Amino acid sequence: MIKKEILRDAIIETVKTIFDTEIPVNIYELGLIYEIKVDNDFNVHILMTLTSPNCPVAESLPTEVKEKVQNIRGLNEVEVKVIFEPSWDKSMMSEEALLELGFL
Repeated sequence: MIKKEILRDAIIETVKTIFDTEIPVNIYELGLIYEIKVDNDFNVHILMTLTSPNCPVAESLPTEVKEKVQNIRGLNEVEVKVIFEPSWDKSMMSEEALLELGFL
């Protein structure tokens, strides 16, 4: 169980290196990552969204998440699923992101 938590933490740290090109805050702090699950076989399932369905990085952002997470040693398969329910809004952003973007 401990290894899964360590891997989950590594996934979060990796996701924090990914940015929407139009917003100077990483996608984790923006609240675009809804769920990260590591199963008993060390497969990863990530549910994420985009700031809008028409987001300019709609094609590339999920691919970037998958590619970067796959590089973490100890993981098997990585699945990234983009969903739009619930729809994203700024209330999903961390306090750090709100501060960085001038909402606080």
